[in-house]
Amino acid sequence: MPDPAAARRHPTATLAVLAIGVLAYALSQTMVAPAMPEIQHSLGITTASVAWALTAYLVAASVMTAVLGRLGDMFGKKRVLVGTLVAFGVGSAICAIADSIGVLIAGRVVQGAAGGLFPLAYGIVRDEFPRERVPAGIGIISSIMGIGAGLGLVIGGLLVDHASWHWIFWLGLALTVIAIVATELLVPESPVRTPGRIDWGGAALLSVGLSAPLIGISQGSGWGWGDPRTLGLIVVGLLVLVAFGAYERRQKEPLVNMTTLALKPVLLTNVATLFIGFAMFAGFVLVPQLVQLPQSTGFGLGVTATVAGLLMLPSTVATLLAAPISGRIGAKRGSKGPLVVGAAITSAALFLYAVSHGSTVLLLVWAALQGTGIGLAFAAMPNLIIEVVPQTQTGEATAVNSLLRNVGASIGSQIAGTVLAGHVLASTGAPSDSGFGIAFAIAGVAALAAVAVGVLIPRVRRAGTGGVPADVAPAVSRTGARDRSLARVEA
Repeated sequence: MPDPAAARRHPTATLAVLAIGVLAYALSQTMVAPAMPEIQHSLGITTASVAWALTAYLVAASVMTAVLGRLGDMFGKKRVLVGTLVAFGVGSAICAIADSIGVLIAGRVVQGAAGGLFPLAYGIVRDEFPRERVPAGIGIISSIMGIGAGLGLVIGGLLVDHASWHWIFWLGLALTVIAIVATELLVPESPVRTPGRIDWGGAALLSVGLSAPLIGISQGSGWGWGDPRTLGLIVVGLLVLVAFGAYERRQKEPLVNMTTLALKPVLLTNVATLFIGFAMFAGFVLVPQLVQLPQSTGFGLGVTATVAGLLMLPSTVATLLAAPISGRIGAKRGSKGPLVVGAAITSAALFLYAVSHGSTVLLLVWAALQGTGIGLAFAAMPNLIIEVVPQTQTGEATAVNSLLRNVGASIGSQIAGTVLAGHVLASTGAPSDSGFGIAFAIAGVAALAAVAVGVLIPRVRRAGTGGVPADVAPAVSRTGARDRSLARVEA
């Protein structure tokens, strides 16, 4: 067991260990995308069947994110983090040896438990880091979602072109084993706990409320958006989520504190997060498809999956550079500015993609611009939540934020796919140039909506000196009572 006092003297080592774990999760979201055609061919299944490998993962991750965030607050973030990593490793192993779509989907469901990695990592950073280093640490962890998404396309393309799709999951397992060992040796257990019981009723309602619409959205392009199955799942899910909110308000120890979520800074940040997730993943879905189309289309570049992934590298590098800057600005001036500016830059990049995407040089420039915006915005979003919620609710509050980012990503990628399917070339059936332009523009509008919402987020007046956020600002008890003695929310 690590010496907690010694571990707390080395927050950089703790941050590096947390980064390995969340990187394994982030990579797994997009590494599978370039491998989908090969998986379909290898297992002899339909396009609709192979899509469940993505859908199952997304649904499981969305459901488990909120549950694991709350469990970390209750039983210790390190303990739950290690258990989550073990589950992800087991799921990776199942996927790596899968010889049928059923086994692959089962493995992806188990992998989905890793959705709780982000809120658990945020909580550990907040609990263990010096106050002045918390915003930058949170920013780096959050930006790994964007970094991993870009790298996943590169690595997935390389493995598909030069090895086998099974190696995508062996790589995830290797990273997870390293993260488990390093977490046990170097990460201290957080002393911040919120004793209570597990709200199993709330967990069940949340699971159904999230699963139903996410499955409907994920299968919408295949079933048809007007299909009774699609509409039925979405409507049922939304009704269950309304029931979940009403149920949670009556619980003394809810899974998710609805009073906290209703605070204006938290509510608006979560809405902005939904739009940012939509915009980012729509971009990541569109660019690889665009550049792999043959040059005979007049706008495609005819490159391999590997080269398509490499064209996203400027986005990855820019995200890595922008995130710490966002954190430092947030520590001094608050994170509202970086969110608004980052969303605006992302929107500009997507509109530029829409009007000009026929040149490799321009695609590299737009990717770098998009990565800069994503890095600034992703680092700001969890920090805006942490600036407002009490330390004992870090896990559950940031879990909801991560969950909404996943939901936005699902909606964005599916709408992008639907637009492309509706605009095809008569000669080949491939997506048309106008289809890509419209899809990029829709993603740009989503990012612009995040700008509009971000402007409305109230600023938090910080207690203390040096621009350091108050530890509890404002404090909201598990029963919903507010203590505004340490900080005030300004218009």
